[in-house]
Amino acid sequence: MKKFILWFLTFVITISAAIYQRMTGPTYPKRINVTVNNAVHELKLVSSLSLNEKSEVRLDLNDSNIRAKLFFKRYKSENEYQVAEFSYRADPKHGGFFAQVPQQPVAGKLEYYIEITDLNGTQSYLKESPVVIRFKGDVPAFVLIPHILLMFVAMLFSTLAGLMAVIKYPMYKKYALWTLIFFIAGGFVLGPLVQYFAFGELWTGIPFGWDLTDNKTFIALIFWILAIAMNRKKDRPIYTVLASFVLLLVFSIPHSLFGSELHYSTGQVTQGIILNFF
Repeated sequence: MKKFILWFLTFVITISAAIYQRMTGPTYPKRINVTVNNAVHELKLVSSLSLNEKSEVRLDLNDSNIRAKLFFKRYKSENEYQVAEFSYRADPKHGGFFAQVPQQPVAGKLEYYIEITDLNGTQSYLKESPVVIRFKGDVPAFVLIPHILLMFVAMLFSTLAGLMAVIKYPMYKKYALWTLIFFIAGGFVLGPLVQYFAFGELWTGIPFGWDLTDNKTFIALIFWILAIAMNRKKDRPIYTVLASFVLLLVFSIPHSLFGSELHYSTGQVTQGIILNFF
């Protein structure tokens, strides 16, 4: 019964952290509510595009009595906004209004807002806080899927090891070791490959850069190595609890936050610094 409760809590905590990370990350579609001809619609606006995808913004609206415009420009530039007209495509599943935007180089970004005209007039959305699209290379499924699975399993075992260590359940050492193995495979073998395919660099953390995703992964690794080392000859569950908490904290930080960004003025791709988060 005790083991069942530990596994149940582990799944709840891990899945909750994964959902939170996914829904709060900068590459997650921006959700807004718009009122069109007196009806409220929820839109999901794209914030990440691969170079092999159509470079367009979609409005999931099926009201033919509207017109819409997209205002876009390069991110953090002094350029004037350019305007693209949305056009309607009829499709039962993937129809709606579409506007084309110019494809950007890897790590390039565009910011945009929308304007919708219906029978009641014209309304702008997100003009004061535009949506940002980041462009990236295509990551092969044979790299991305194992990376996601290994990182999830590592997080699962980490949480389980931490909970077991709290109550001094003997198997916490076993799951701590499995955590380290899966974490290294997912975060330091496949993780750099994902980064390479997406942005052309294997590692952009310390000492080569300030990418938050790479650096938070590196910090978590240090704590897990410490936890394993401190429990080799003597039971010191507090170190496992601490490592588990750190990985949970790291796992909850939105993925790709302060990630690779192309600076159009210099042509250089840089990464954000963790201090910006605060």
